[in-house]
Amino acid sequence: MKAKVVLPWVLVLGLAVALGVVYSSSQQQAAELAKLRQESDELQKVRAASEEAKSNQTQAESDELTQLRKEHDELLKLRNDIGQLRIEKDQLAKQATLAKQPSANPEEQQQLQALMAENMKLKATAQQTQQTAQQVTCINNLRQIEAAKQQWALENQKPPGSLVGPPDIAPYMPTKAVPVCPAGGVYTINPVGINPICNIPGHILANVPK
Repeated sequence: MKAKVVLPWVLVLGLAVALGVVYSSSQQQAAELAKLRQESDELQKVRAASEEAKSNQTQAESDELTQLRKEHDELLKLRNDIGQLRIEKDQLAKQATLAKQPSANPEEQQQLQALMAENMKLKATAQQTQQTAQQVTCINNLRQIEAAKQQWALENQKPPGSLVGPPDIAPYMPTKAVPVCPAGGVYTINPVGINPICNIPGHILANVPK
């Protein structure tokens, strides 16, 4: 008789315990599911940010390449101009040497003096052209350094203001080494977000709109 009375209560108690376990497990699974959803959302955001950064980097590299090609063509033209000016300078130097020799013809003397003046002018032009070519090359170097800094910062998740040195960016340079100024200037790489600089006046990398 007692067993018949107690048994239903035991069953009820067992059922309550089972329901409690099921409820607790359900709550735990719901919490884990919510956590997984949150992590999935964060992962999607990270992927989206990474894709956007890669897209921006690709566009920047494309613009950089176009600009480098343009300046490379300008540099080749400047080098050709320098070569031509050197040829003309040599010819005028020979003529100037003849001008130092005595001549009884005043007209020849006047022509030779004019040639000497032209020779000096060509020397000044050649020097200016060479300085311009060095400036173009230096600015190209600064642009490559800045591009390497940005790539290093992107791959290593470095925020603006992070310090960066030559060993960090050398692997990202076309020659695997940090270039030097052709005019003998000294480069300061600067932290991420700040353009590198050269200590020679006029060798300045203009800010590129982002």
